[in-house]
Amino acid sequence: MENTPPSSKPPSSSTKTEAKMETESHRLSKEYHDCLLAAKKPDDPTTIADLGWHRPPAEFEEPIVAGLSNDDLWMLIRRFDRQIYNVRALPEAPPQDLDLIRAAEEEFSPDKLRSTLERFYMTVVISLANFVKHCARLRSWKEPQRTGLFCAVYCIAWLRDGLIPTFFALLLALILSPACRKALFPPAPIALVDKSTGGVQKPKAGVLGSHDSITGAPENFKGEAVENEASNLVAGVASVAVGSAIGKDEQAKPDDDTLEEKVPDPTAIVDRGADAQNAANGESPTDSADKTRQPMKKSVMETANWLMNIINDISDTHEKFGNALSGTPPFSQQLARLRLASVVFPLWLVSMFTPSYVMIKISGLLTGFIIFGDPVVVRGIAYLNRYYPNWPELLQLGNTLLKGIPTNAQLTLTLLRIGEANLSPLPPPPAAGENPPSRPASLHKEELSLGASHSEIEEAALKKDKHPATPPEPSNTHKKTWTSSIIAIFRGTTAGGIESKRAFDRVRAVAGSSRAANRTGVLRTKGKMDPHVGPVEFEGRYKGKRGVAVIDTSKEPPVLYFTTDKKEDNLQVESRKSSSVLFTIPVTEIQALKKQGGMGWKGKLVVGWAMGSKEVVDGLLIEGKDPKHRYQLTAMGTRDQLFNRLIAMDGQMWERC
Repeated sequence: MENTPPSSKPPSSSTKTEAKMETESHRLSKEYHDCLLAAKKPDDPTTIADLGWHRPPAEFEEPIVAGLSNDDLWMLIRRFDRQIYNVRALPEAPPQDLDLIRAAEEEFSPDKLRSTLERFYMTVVISLANFVKHCARLRSWKEPQRTGLFCAVYCIAWLRDGLIPTFFALLLALILSPACRKALFPPAPIALVDKSTGGVQKPKAGVLGSHDSITGAPENFKGEAVENEASNLVAGVASVAVGSAIGKDEQAKPDDDTLEEKVPDPTAIVDRGADAQNAANGESPTDSADKTRQPMKKSVMETANWLMNIINDISDTHEKFGNALSGTPPFSQQLARLRLASVVFPLWLVSMFTPSYVMIKISGLLTGFIIFGDPVVVRGIAYLNRYYPNWPELLQLGNTLLKGIPTNAQLTLTLLRIGEANLSPLPPPPAAGENPPSRPASLHKEELSLGASHSEIEEAALKKDKHPATPPEPSNTHKKTWTSSIIAIFRGTTAGGIESKRAFDRVRAVAGSSRAANRTGVLRTKGKMDPHVGPVEFEGRYKGKRGVAVIDTSKEPPVLYFTTDKKEDNLQVESRKSSSVLFTIPVTEIQALKKQGGMGWKGKLVVGWAMGSKEVVDGLLIEGKDPKHRYQLTAMGTRDQLFNRLIAMDGQMWERC
């Protein structure tokens, strides 16, 4: 209901009840109506403004969101689409004062592990790499003025026994002053700095096409190079990541996909290889003989789930600290820094008046207590569990020091809600399209302090091709081996089988098969775009019938309906033929949203191998309060856009499942 101005319609009784249970994200979406610079709120509250859902990036003359570049906004939304695919409504506000938290009973799946590892790389690993290269620059003395200043301050602090107070003073300065961070640690492209020498190096990609990636690979839009690095990193991980690299996950598998049951599981190769080794050694490979197999598999999955949660917590904390130090509107840019400084300042004050001898004695006492104080610790924890059962939750950083500070996903959801409150849904990120050009990114060499001349920096950043002509083709490219011929036969046979299966599904769908109807239209030619791409209409299928999902904001509350009538002059549900409207659900009634694949992960493997010109179009599962209200939309090329609008429109508080 945030897509209706508060002053345009009187709130209903249900709205008043929900207002008592809202998060900081909901409050900000109501307050910041002038955050969207590109938005001109329609006079009619039933009209939705189009901020540029059909425009190329070059046509955006100003930032869509105040204080945030369009490239950063699109990067946030693009990563939000990759990380959030299954949410469920919460009955009450979480302690963090922000929703979109992880569910306590979240289950492990390889695809979730893949997404977690990619996010960990894009946030923590990239920051650590940047930190390591900053240290290398300091140690190299290639920037003598900056390194000399650090060295002089360190020596004076060491001589006066003031290393700890100096450290806390530096920490306070970095927290409170972004200008101080830039002065003490001037930014430089990560790929351009050699971590061993601290000097200039040639990027691994051969050209400096991006500033925030380790390889320096070119990119069409900001953040794409890092995302590709993360994806390629996960694809190379062995063992548990075999399933992650393929993308094995139940969210990618429709409920009625029979192809999943017929295609062998590639990850079973590991188990079969182990069975073959045991059989060669004269041992029985069967589960009935080996009583350790299933317990060990369960132990590995539990450990992987625990590890995934730990990595998620680290990534969440890292993003929260980053958003606290460099706040993004509409979240406060000063309050979070002051809160962090209020914790560091007492430590600095105590260290100023505490001799180093006392510090050493206290450290030794704490070390001894950790080693030998287990009986006291156990009794203390038992006491807390008895009288304060939720004490571990209260001590979490997200509920104390970092309370109200968003992760990148929570920030994105808040921006999406602001767009809905202004009747101006945020446009989706532009498609990648063609491969990025192999040209260097813009570089202000005069602003870099890498201890190298402009010519050295330019030589490292630019791609120097001694032979720019197209390389000659290998002499044996026209020859075909018998192996490739056999593979081509199998590929053609498989593609023919898939086409036959699609034709048979269409016949069965006409005959009334719901499973076959849900598989209709899930394959399309690559590059073919949907004519209806929002912000109000989203083309897709329901029970195999082609139509559009429409969000009607003229109602209170707004409703989502699916119709086979594609006329565009009037979007209200009453204007459609009753026979063409297949379902209607109020947005307030939505309790769960789950992105689903058009095929399961094994089916996608087969299609990708046998039919390179085709791509699988995914769908969306919508669940209402009534268990009977369960609607599965399929063949939706704009699934993410509809998902983002539905998750941001009303007052529901979500958790990630």
